[in-house]
Amino acid sequence: MQTGLSEKLTIKDENKMKPLFGPAGNGDLFYNKGFKASEDMPKFLKEYGLDAYEYQCGNGVRIGEDKAKLIGAEAEKYGIAMSVHSPYYINLATPDEEKRANNINYILQSMAAVKAMGGNRVVVHSGALQKMTREEALENARICVQRAVREIDEAGFGDIHMCIETMGKINQLGNLDEVMELCSLDDRLLPTIDFGHLNARTLGGLKDYDSILAVFDTIENRLGQDRLKIFHSHFSHIEYTKGGEKKHLTFEDKEFGPDFSFVAEIVYKKNLSPVFICESAGTQIEDALEMKNSVKNLGKID
Repeated sequence: MQTGLSEKLTIKDENKMKPLFGPAGNGDLFYNKGFKASEDMPKFLKEYGLDAYEYQCGNGVRIGEDKAKLIGAEAEKYGIAMSVHSPYYINLATPDEEKRANNINYILQSMAAVKAMGGNRVVVHSGALQKMTREEALENARICVQRAVREIDEAGFGDIHMCIETMGKINQLGNLDEVMELCSLDDRLLPTIDFGHLNARTLGGLKDYDSILAVFDTIENRLGQDRLKIFHSHFSHIEYTKGGEKKHLTFEDKEFGPDFSFVAEIVYKKNLSPVFICESAGTQIEDALEMKNSVKNLGKID
């Protein structure tokens, strides 16, 4: 179901040709400084040295159009790249037709919000296995994604990327290969590579440079250089148990990782321009800046 619309991957995503960094949500630092309104975040992030912001709609798309446009105007003013995280309860793998339709509607609502904000990326969870085999869940997700792409075009959101996320629990759909398979259905689909999730679901598998390089190689081999160049990403240190992800930590954690320095080195060597959203527990602003500085120190960012 390739569309041949790869030029749409370059309009907003590659305009700066450098990696972008920012937080998921507002973070403790924002509130500790006395701010409350999300429309204040773009200026705050610019002054702090960041350049991306992922607005969270995890519990539902509850933001009105006027508020979204206000955030978008501020984001444009201060050069902040906007994305939206769609509701957490989306399950692309559901076999239920009514639930599938609802899931697509949640995605469309998220796209309307990000468009009003001037952004063009919506992060979507892959889904849960429930009582299905991985093969059954993946086939259901294929059907849902294909239908979603059609309805996205019909709704006029064809220039917005649906970014399918790698998941952290072993019993969830969304390992690296499964996300590659879903993203291969249309060339506007981008992977959200959550390095913490991948590390958690492989019980510490992203332990060194080579294991993280293998993730980048998989994206390039399966989706091509164009999408590797501008993939979406989440990053945090995540505690895990035998079932995978347990909870998000901060960069103060030195036990669970993964180590962003390996990611930074690969981004620098391959001259990539992803969007990195930090999902640390409360310190996502400070840790996002640490991530940016690690790439900056290698010479990728002026």
